[in-house]
Amino acid sequence: MNVVSWFVDFIVHLDKHLGALIAQYGMWTYLILFLIIFCETGLVVTPFLPGDSLLFTAGAFAANGALDVFWLFFALSLASILGDTVNYWVGKYVGPQILLKKGLIKKEYLQRTERFYEKHGGKTIIIARFVPIIRTFAPFVAGIGTMKYGRFLSYNVVGGIIWNAIFIFGGYYFGNVPAVKENFTLVIFAIIFVSLIPPAKEFLEHYRSPRRR
Repeated sequence: MNVVSWFVDFIVHLDKHLGALIAQYGMWTYLILFLIIFCETGLVVTPFLPGDSLLFTAGAFAANGALDVFWLFFALSLASILGDTVNYWVGKYVGPQILLKKGLIKKEYLQRTERFYEKHGGKTIIIARFVPIIRTFAPFVAGIGTMKYGRFLSYNVVGGIIWNAIFIFGGYYFGNVPAVKENFTLVIFAIIFVSLIPPAKEFLEHYRSPRRR
C-alpha cells in the first residue's frame, strides 16, 4: 500500500484506526494524538495530517469512556498552541528563503496564506484554525512578517482553544448520536468537505481574477 492509499484509508476509517490505537496503547494515546496535532499545526511540511476530523473522532471516543474528554481537550489544545508557537519561530528565524530553496514547501501555499492575511488581518490566526493547509502556514507567515509575538500569542491561544472546543466537544456530544454513528464515515467526509470550502473559494477567486482583467 503506497502512502496516498494508506492516508485515504486512514481518513476513511479514522474511527477504526483510532479505536485500534486506544486498544493497543491505552494512556499513551494522548501522547500520540498530541504529537499528530502538534505536527499538523507546527511543522510546515506536514499540513496533510488529519486535524478537524481527528478532534471530532477523539471526542466521540471520549463520550464512550475510552478517553477523558477534559484531558483530551487540555492536551490537544496545548498541542495546537505549542505547534503554532514553534511554527511562528521557525518562520521568524528560518524564513522562506531556506525552506523554499530546499523545496520543502510550495511557494503557492505561502502566497495563499499571505492573501488570507491581507483579507482578514491579525484574526487570520483564529480563522485559519478552521482551514486546512492555511492552518499550518498562517503562524509561519506571521513569524516571517511584522506581527509581534505577544499579539500573535493572544490570537494563537484563543484560536487553539476555540478550535479544539468546537470539534472535540462536538464529537463528544454528537459523535454517538445514532444517525451520526451509523454514518460516521460520511460525517468525517462532511467535516473535511466543509473545511475545504474556504480554500476552494480562495482558489476559484484566484483562478478567475486574471480573466477579469
